[in-house]
Amino acid sequence: MFWRKRKASDFAAEIEAHLEHETERLKAQGLSEEAARSAAQRAFGNLTRAEERFYESGRWLWWDHFTQDLRFGLRTLRKNPAFTAIAVLTLALGIGANTAIFSLLNAVLLRPLPVEKPEELVLLGTGRAGGSTDDFAETELYSYAFYRQVRQKNQVFSDLSAMLSLLLGMHGLVGGKSEMEMLHVQLVSGTYFRMLGVSPVLGRAFTQAEDEPAGAHPIAMVSYAWWDRQSGRDPAILGKTVTLVSTVYTIVGVTPPGFFGTAVGQSPDVWIPLSMEKQISPGWNGLDDKWFQSLYILGRLKAGVTMGQAQANVNLLANQIWRDYAGQKLTKQQEDDLRHAQIELTSIKHGLPHIRYGAETPLEILMTVVGLVLLIVCANLANLLLARATRREREIAVRMSLGAGRGRLVRQMLTESLVLALAGALLGIVFAVWAGKVLITMVPHGDQPLPLNVSSDARVLGFTLLVSLATALLCGLAPALRATRIALGSSLKEARGSVALTSRTRLAKSLIVSQVALSLVLLIGAGLFLRTLVNLSHVDTGFNKENVLLFGIDPPAVGYKEDQRVVNLYQQIEQRVSALPGVRAESISWFTFDQGENTDPVSIAGRPPTREDDMSASYNVVGPGYFATMGIPLLLGRVFGQQDTGASPKVAVINETFARWYLPGSSPIGKHFGIGGDPKHSNDIEVVGVVKDAKHENLRERPFPAAYLPYTQRVQYLNDFEVRYSGDPEAIIAEVRRAVSQIDHSLPVAYTGTLVEQVNRSVASQSVVAQLSSFFGLLAALLACIGIYGLAAYAVTRRTNEIGVRMALGAEASRVLWMVMRESLTLAALGVAIGIPVSLAAARLIASVLFGLKTTDPATIVFAALAMIAVAALAAYLPARRASKVDPMVALRYE
Repeated sequence: MFWRKRKASDFAAEIEAHLEHETERLKAQGLSEEAARSAAQRAFGNLTRAEERFYESGRWLWWDHFTQDLRFGLRTLRKNPAFTAIAVLTLALGIGANTAIFSLLNAVLLRPLPVEKPEELVLLGTGRAGGSTDDFAETELYSYAFYRQVRQKNQVFSDLSAMLSLLLGMHGLVGGKSEMEMLHVQLVSGTYFRMLGVSPVLGRAFTQAEDEPAGAHPIAMVSYAWWDRQSGRDPAILGKTVTLVSTVYTIVGVTPPGFFGTAVGQSPDVWIPLSMEKQISPGWNGLDDKWFQSLYILGRLKAGVTMGQAQANVNLLANQIWRDYAGQKLTKQQEDDLRHAQIELTSIKHGLPHIRYGAETPLEILMTVVGLVLLIVCANLANLLLARATRREREIAVRMSLGAGRGRLVRQMLTESLVLALAGALLGIVFAVWAGKVLITMVPHGDQPLPLNVSSDARVLGFTLLVSLATALLCGLAPALRATRIALGSSLKEARGSVALTSRTRLAKSLIVSQVALSLVLLIGAGLFLRTLVNLSHVDTGFNKENVLLFGIDPPAVGYKEDQRVVNLYQQIEQRVSALPGVRAESISWFTFDQGENTDPVSIAGRPPTREDDMSASYNVVGPGYFATMGIPLLLGRVFGQQDTGASPKVAVINETFARWYLPGSSPIGKHFGIGGDPKHSNDIEVVGVVKDAKHENLRERPFPAAYLPYTQRVQYLNDFEVRYSGDPEAIIAEVRRAVSQIDHSLPVAYTGTLVEQVNRSVASQSVVAQLSSFFGLLAALLACIGIYGLAAYAVTRRTNEIGVRMALGAEASRVLWMVMRESLTLAALGVAIGIPVSLAAARLIASVLFGLKTTDPATIVFAALAMIAVAALAAYLPARRASKVDPMVALRYE
């Protein structure tokens, strides 16, 4: 029992005594006997009936207690609609923001793959890029031959499958359509769907028999989402065809809804058997080359096999396989490499990890940010509850005098806080659903939305419930404890108690200081992220990103081979497009920016390689107009021209870092080097020009040696086509497409955007973090502003009589104004003083994501601190100005 049992007669007598006392007090204020009695009964009627029912019962369980508190809390909140609406909306914002960010985190990091028993799935490796075939270093990608041997000889996996590490974006013809469309294609082994336990919703899945022979199984499975988008889930999709790189694939199955593959954030449209690799990518020889490491190997552990046992077995097999590949005679270095070679197994319960590595830090930062926002919301609401509890002081005093214990009243007030929190959570879930969709659209992902399911599941709802309970406790406990610490005598005699007022004010001030400190932390963090984004946007990329249109072409799709015919195609496209009005320069290249890069070993004529001098460089294959189109300045020598043909001596243009690292001391023009490690063509490339360093992979990359080779001398498939323009871009796009179709009407050409958009996509995660942290930082400052305003307004209301006396004695309005503002500014300054060291300590955790500035950046800290002081001054000015205009005669009569 939480209550002290009393007799009903004693209870009724005490109630009557208090009603008489209240009636007399109201009569003294001028009310008639009947009106005073009626007002007293209304004031205590609900409380009296509730207490009387309880005390007459004597056998209440905790559920009865809770339901009684719940009903009473609902009635109380219903009588204060303004307070309830403000509290619920404030909580909905805080809880909804946390739910939205957690939903995104759940979709990327926590939600298991939609497959059978995902906890049994492992990846051979960690999913990070890297590895070497020469020294048996720790590797993440494997050859098809390696996969087959491990699958046949292992003793720890119930099944194994392989998947090409790249999700290929390809243009294909669907059914009888005449226009090509972009498809995301994934190559997998025949055991892929069986190993995952994924059964098609329509048709059949691949089988192990379709792993051999190579090139003999032109079949495809399509995703449920693509099936719905393409044909409205028409069952006649089975048997239709998809043409990719001149090969016709027959659709044999449709994956179930919700299955997106094994990599979060990547959703293939079409799956093709790995045995068709050479047809998909002519020129590759991955099925036959034992060192062609391009595959992820996925496995399902046998029942009872631990990760450690599986790792030991895999490494034993790998060592034996690599020894066999290397031959009987190994060098001392090779022996040492083999002893240290190690394959680490990684659980892929939540999907392939390499997709999630770049998302972990931004999501953790955003979760921290919205967590701080929720704390500020709690502090704000706690202040509101404190003010409300002060107005209910007489009610609390009467209930305590009737025998209600302090714990009982605290529980009642916490129940009201819980009602507010749950109502805020329900509204917050609605807000989170909308915010989740907005978050998806904030991340650039081509024409289609980012394939992430951010809908609420049991984990998200459980998180929201826990947040709601924690919020109710944080918001309600301190105000409830303060509200029930009162002097009964003075509280029953007067409308206010000095003890309660003093304690309430101290707690309210502490909450304001904490709000300011937390808001400052968020503002400083937002400032650091914004300045990082600004620094990245002003990075010298080495090229001019303005006024460049990007196109994609796909020569293999219409039967072109890597021979002189494809070179002629590139030259015709360049000649035809360069003659178009508004085209200032154009070129075809292997890649432009943020599309990966190719790095190979480099050899320098007259400089024998050593193991300590591991030289390498990235290289690109480009047309003669590439440097003019990209706006990369020529520093020395010349660029490519018509004289650089397949029959002429091989040439290259290098960047300044290549010249500085590998060809120092004199002019690099005329010097020779080799790239790719082919001994037949060692050091046969002549340097004819030096250009400025340019970024290739991202804006953060450091200068690295790079070489540019002409496509006339290094014949291969090139997919990127760049056009520098002036005038109307829409007209240029249409003219480029028309020009390409005149050369070969079957050649697919797709406009992929501008170079500016491509650069912006490379900093998408930093942009999202900067935008959201700025929004929540401003929201936190607004909440702190509201809190300071509320405290100042409350203080002015309580001190109206004092202010009237001061002004009656001659105090100037300006002195009254400063008196009120001084207290708020003092609290803000104290919050800033606490917030700065907290911010400096917290900023160390985000140092790795900053660029071009330190975590102790003084400009950001000073600006954020001044902004918080300005917010506090604005919040305090309005009630202070109202206080300075108080009429002394009215104030002296104030009660």
